[in-house]
Amino acid sequence: MPQVHDILKLAHRGGIEPSMDLLYHKEQHIPGSISYNINRYYAQHPWVAEDTGMMVYHYDAGKPENNYLELRYCTTGNKYCYEKSCSFCKDQPTNCKGEQITVDVFTFHFSSAFLYQFTHNVKVSNRKDEVLAFKHPNAFTKMFPLCSKKRNTLDALLNHSYTGALENIFINAKVHELLLYSLDCLVDEKEEGFSCKFLEDERSREGIYKAREILLQHIGDPITIKELSRKVAMNECYVKKGFKEIFGTTIFDFYQQQRMEHAKYLLYEKALSVTDVSALLGYSSISHFSAAFKKHTGLKPCDLLK
Repeated sequence: MPQVHDILKLAHRGGIEPSMDLLYHKEQHIPGSISYNINRYYAQHPWVAEDTGMMVYHYDAGKPENNYLELRYCTTGNKYCYEKSCSFCKDQPTNCKGEQITVDVFTFHFSSAFLYQFTHNVKVSNRKDEVLAFKHPNAFTKMFPLCSKKRNTLDALLNHSYTGALENIFINAKVHELLLYSLDCLVDEKEEGFSCKFLEDERSREGIYKAREILLQHIGDPITIKELSRKVAMNECYVKKGFKEIFGTTIFDFYQQQRMEHAKYLLYEKALSVTDVSALLGYSSISHFSAAFKKHTGLKPCDLLK
């Protein structure tokens, strides 16, 4: 049985481990977006290993266009269900009574051009920022254990009932969660409390997470912050401050980023016209959509049409 470290190395090449049977495969390779591979294997033999993650920071000062950040994960202990109804199962995913014990391998590739949107107007003040902005001068590979937040997010990528466009929105959101959580492995700082004291209350934190879900549900139907705050029964100021602290970005920037990622999917994978995508995302005109897309991605919408 191969070691976890070997599995994570294999994930970079996108190969199939010969001693395992592939049960599930999903991938995305949209230009200018996140590239990923998700593979679920039948373990065949008992597997005893800790869930593990790997961060690969590739830096080449001479060819900055080739810089990238890659996250790889290997999780075990899940069981494969042929019924495809995991989202409705109270036992999912780890306590499933199914028979197929699996090894799940994930690879997420972020180019420097993609990450630029998060760093171009941010003052680099710590190692996390250095890595995201490719200001850290040395390439590295770092292994790290998986906390419950990362594990739950990875499980969600394999155990959900979304299809089509909704699946794309869901996966994009979960991948960004993984990036946020995995960057925490770069520092060994003591966990500090929230600077916004109202977030110490669990109900307030739940309200912020609910606000995020509502935004994702309104990808094609823009919602104002006032409407959002009413839906989560929180003060507008609290919603804005709490969102920024928990997710590290403003509500507007998060919403725009998710809309543009979904636009890439609709243009490249679904081959929809610029006119149709503009309408589906709630833009009043094609020119407004094109300008927003160019600002966010550096590309024209027509550049992604096959």
